[in-house]
Amino acid sequence: MKPQLSIIIPVVNEAEHLVVRLQALRNCCQLLLVDGGSDDNSAKIAKPLVDQVLHSPRGRARQMNCGAAGAQAEVLLFLHADTHLSDNAVSLILQAAAEGYQWGRFDVNFDSPQPVFRLIAFMMNRRSRLTGIATGDQALFMTRQAFHAVAGFPDIALMEDIAVSASLKKLGRPCCLTAKVVTSARRWQQHGIFKTILLMWWLRLRYFFGADPNDLVAHYYRRS
Repeated sequence: MKPQLSIIIPVVNEAEHLVVRLQALRNCCQLLLVDGGSDDNSAKIAKPLVDQVLHSPRGRARQMNCGAAGAQAEVLLFLHADTHLSDNAVSLILQAAAEGYQWGRFDVNFDSPQPVFRLIAFMMNRRSRLTGIATGDQALFMTRQAFHAVAGFPDIALMEDIAVSASLKKLGRPCCLTAKVVTSARRWQQHGIFKTILLMWWLRLRYFFGADPNDLVAHYYRRS
């Protein structure tokens, strides 16, 4: 039987956390893990826990497009490996699709009790709701038809989530689900909360004014 939802998870060197995260998704329709050249056995660890392990050149956009090509369902969910779905997430996505939404995202929360992360999450969710732009941490979902209409994720090194949201907005407004997914705060904690906030805003501003994403990603990894 054709699955109702395909969940596409791009990974690079996520072996440390994969088992727990994938076990939580085992009953969630079709699971596709797309490995971007991990050297920590991520693909091997994931194999018994997913429907299929795919291999792609490294790059989140390329990996997600690879996963979409192998997906069987008419609704696609692109899920970061460090983002956790709520128990009713699948039913909410399918309900949104049944109501005619072509794409959408969840509100986000962080897995840290620090009050500053509640503020960051509030601002992310509010900004997304006002602009109609979603980030990958918010668990982007879309119909297969919408995915093909925008030609998938653009093959850029950074900001692929921002770019695809801008394209999807032309098809229709997003379903902004108030149910929350929980994403990891590890990068923010490792590299400094306010440094990360300033860096991400600066990168997005440069992207908005036409900077090459390849230049941005080099700076992102050099600074972070």
